[in-house]
Amino acid sequence: MPHDDDTLPESFAEELVRAGFDGSDTSRATLIAALDHPLPRARSLAIRGLARHHSVDTAILLPLLHDEHPSVIRDALEVTAHLETVSDEITAAFRELLNHADPLVVEATVFAAGELGLVVLVDEINRITTDHDDARCREAGVIALGQIGVDQGRDVILAALKDKPTVRRRAVVALSSFEGPDIETALDAAAEDRDWQVRSAVEQLRRDPD
Repeated sequence: MPHDDDTLPESFAEELVRAGFDGSDTSRATLIAALDHPLPRARSLAIRGLARHHSVDTAILLPLLHDEHPSVIRDALEVTAHLETVSDEITAAFRELLNHADPLVVEATVFAAGELGLVVLVDEINRITTDHDDARCREAGVIALGQIGVDQGRDVILAALKDKPTVRRRAVVALSSFEGPDIETALDAAAEDRDWQVRSAVEQLRRDPD
């Protein structure tokens, strides 16, 4: 039977939080055990705590990236975004999550892919940046393409300058990863954008090109 996060006893939640800040083997064991807890909040607190312990790897993260609860997946993605190396299994999980029904999961996946510089996912990120119904996902896509910085994402970022203001602002910043006459022409146009924050982003970019 499904449970609500609010039904997690506060005393146990506090225990998991404390365990995350206590580097002992006992606390780590408590957190590991909580990864299989039936309540989503416990699993989320457990993976956050293990991240503080620097005790996460593919074997721990993969089941959470396939969790049934979106909030747990998002917490696992936040932790995954800080890995030094990414396995093929993690990359495959990301590819699946980029098609998740929850836009916040898609957004978190795109963000993590950008942080990790996953060039192999650029085609999927291009699709999301171009076509996703949720502007938050398109915005995350622009950011990720700028971070990854490969030519494969160049045209998609340029096209994002015609999207909503929040996306256009991110597109201006993302263009700092690219050079060429087309980039300068696009920035000239963005400098006249009707949104003052877009114009400000162009001004800031040209003031500090590094």
